[in-house]
Amino acid sequence: MLKTFEQTAALIAEKKLLHISGAEALLRGLPAGNWIGGSTEYFLDESGGQIRNDALDVLELNFSEYKFASYDARSLPNITKDAYGNGFSIIILPFDSEVHKQYAQNAADYKDIFLKNIVGWISGINLDATNQTPVAANGALGEILTDKAAVLHISLPESKIAHLNIVNIFSTDAKSPIITFAEDGFKAKNCFVDGKETDFADYIARNNLDVKLPLVGDYSGAGINISVKSVEGGAVNFYAPVFKGIEYRFAENIPDYVEAFHDKIDEIKNRNSEFACNCILNFLYGGLEGKNIGGFYGPITFGEVAWQLLNQTLVYLQILDN
Repeated sequence: MLKTFEQTAALIAEKKLLHISGAEALLRGLPAGNWIGGSTEYFLDESGGQIRNDALDVLELNFSEYKFASYDARSLPNITKDAYGNGFSIIILPFDSEVHKQYAQNAADYKDIFLKNIVGWISGINLDATNQTPVAANGALGEILTDKAAVLHISLPESKIAHLNIVNIFSTDAKSPIITFAEDGFKAKNCFVDGKETDFADYIARNNLDVKLPLVGDYSGAGINISVKSVEGGAVNFYAPVFKGIEYRFAENIPDYVEAFHDKIDEIKNRNSEFACNCILNFLYGGLEGKNIGGFYGPITFGEVAWQLLNQTLVYLQILDN
């Protein structure tokens, strides 16, 4: 729920456990307390998508056992060791920082990563503003972080269990050939198109492909999006890394993002969520400002975390009876 700076500071003074997202300047002004936060000026709520630098999205978390942590790129793999056995962890990583890159490329290999419920997002900036820096915030330590991840580990009682899931409105285009890569990374000059080595940027140009559509990879049956950041200097740059050994296809075109989200969300019987976030690329490409997608509201982010880093995806976490 969007709140003023004063309302948010009052909740912090009441020692509420909070997740806060908003403009960098507002986060820097908040007092220390039981909160974790990250920078964005894009939000989704029941009134639709919004761009605000004068309000904060504040989520009150009603849990009694929790702990805060900050991780640099070297200590980041400890997140799974520090997470509670029954619970969930919210992670916020500043965009284009070393911890962002480290998590993106290596999280899938962290010990027990898929046995712990790691949810969160990549913080960012207002794309039309200047002199901003993506930050995460560990309110418990009074830290504003540009090169570390802020994490809130939460324990659940035995009667409850966390359920982490995604809404991906994209599916593979059946006409797209299989695309694979020889190396992991955020950039690729060459790829293999149906097994034939190809200049990837040239392939995109020759086929007039819409790079607003992500690559969709087959990760053990789950469709995971890899969004194209840019095509420049003879290379294709991504918002999340591609991995060798994974088969990708370009996604099928989505004519109406709002309708696509409504269709997917309407399939979910229980729409109550403890936490949710959605991607800035969905917001921009889908023209979501002022539009309601039908549920799962929260910050608009520069990358989403559901165990590993995702793109162009809605992530949500629910607390269910065990």
